[in-house]
Amino acid sequence: MNDKTQLKWLRWVLIVTGVIFIVVIYPFTVYWPSGWAWHGGGYSHYLPMILGIYATLGVFLLLASRDPLQHRSLIWFTVWSSVAHAGIMAVQSFMDSKEQGHLIGDVPALLVVAAALAYLTPRKAGR
Repeated sequence: MNDKTQLKWLRWVLIVTGVIFIVVIYPFTVYWPSGWAWHGGGYSHYLPMILGIYATLGVFLLLASRDPLQHRSLIWFTVWSSVAHAGIMAVQSFMDSKEQGHLIGDVPALLVVAAALAYLTPRKAGR
């Protein structure tokens, strides 16, 4: 893939990820709580906090899509924080049988986001 095509795809992935982080995660927690909401069945103080963090990150990913090369540190933060978040959730899912739905919900979703952004983001400032 040439640099121009790679940058075009990176912009699209940033836009799609940003929109998902802002508007899609919450409905998933409502309609598929076993795969997207921790401590399902009751109120969780955790859910509004994590939704706020991801919505904020989503806004910044949308802004970064305008000029991804100038926002590589934000993109790499998204990659590595997604990997860390998915890893911690995976371990916790194995430790608590009621939370194993996350292994087919938000854990793989975060890994897909991380993989797509890592693949498309140039490593060097000159590209």
